[in-house]
Amino acid sequence: MNYLTSNFTLGIIGGGQLGKMLCQVTSRLSINTNILDPSNDSPCKNLCSSFSVGNLMDFKSVYDFGKQCDLVTYEIEHINVDALEKLENEGIKVYPSSSTLRIIQDKNLQKEFFIKNNIPTANFSYHRSLSELDVNDLVFPCVWKKTKFGYDGYGVKILKSEKDLEDLPESEFIIEKMIPFEKELATTIARNERGEIEIFPIVEMMFNEISNQVEFVICPAQIDEILIEKAKQVALSVSNSFKQVGLLAVEMFLTKNGEILVNEVAPRPHNSAHYSIENCINSQFDQHINSILNLPLGCSKSNVYAIMANLVGSKGFSGDVVYEGIEEALKYDNVKIHIYGKKKTKQNRKMGHVTVLDNDLKEGLSKAKKIKELIKIKAK
Repeated sequence: MNYLTSNFTLGIIGGGQLGKMLCQVTSRLSINTNILDPSNDSPCKNLCSSFSVGNLMDFKSVYDFGKQCDLVTYEIEHINVDALEKLENEGIKVYPSSSTLRIIQDKNLQKEFFIKNNIPTANFSYHRSLSELDVNDLVFPCVWKKTKFGYDGYGVKILKSEKDLEDLPESEFIIEKMIPFEKELATTIARNERGEIEIFPIVEMMFNEISNQVEFVICPAQIDEILIEKAKQVALSVSNSFKQVGLLAVEMFLTKNGEILVNEVAPRPHNSAHYSIENCINSQFDQHINSILNLPLGCSKSNVYAIMANLVGSKGFSGDVVYEGIEEALKYDNVKIHIYGKKKTKQNRKMGHVTVLDNDLKEGLSKAKKIKELIKIKAK
């Protein structure tokens, strides 16, 4: 099929920053792109061919949107998966598939999938509610995770003692064994209908200890080449098990004894691969579009050291966004600033990111930290 400058219509469910960056690719290729998002102030509203407002968890909203498209993809997991399945049954392609999303939406199903497919992961137990949890079975510290609707550090809590159970919401959850890890790693894998695969470099993620959000991503990860290859093989085993079409982001733990354990996966572009926009010939957004359209994938190797820093809403501010320090940050060489276009800010909301390229990792990371301190995201 001719996707370029034709009547073909791609539908993207979700119009946040990931949708915006996907639209930048489809706009460059002149692909008709429709967006469905719950907010009329979506960052990609003015970048797409057609924009619709609707509840992503509402069956009718998702189904009616999909019927206007030739192929549907998404940039967020919180979608009515039954609507996607019905679209598939009626001949509309959905990539990654509804069956893939159904598993990944539920952390319990996701962990069971890992075990069934011999993918190394932390031990866990599933619980329907707090009332059925036997505290005597817990080994502290451990990790509590909501099975559904967790995102970006929300819905995850480290339990250090029985007291930490008091503030947890009443919902289905899993308890994971706490892994004493050296680093948190990630990669993204692109796969098209023909089964062709391109894997992005293994990166390491540095988290904020309070918000549990990623602060910095370093490409490539600073670990031995043997461990790099081991992490790639584990990630590829996950992709081969799902056989997804599109992107699959794989988050992993490197344990203190050199094991690679899969933490979680996401069937979409991922924060950990934003560096690829500047540092790879084909970014993760290029490769997602290439994959779902069954086009050749090309190369996704990195060129130099890249450090990505997330820009989030400052503590104590909520409302119409105001940015400070942008001009000062732009005085640095080899720096690209991405502002997502969200009109409202609140504490820890992702509002943009910065990518620093450098031949010296230490200098690049130092620069990224200075820029992150310079840029303040406040409210009027």
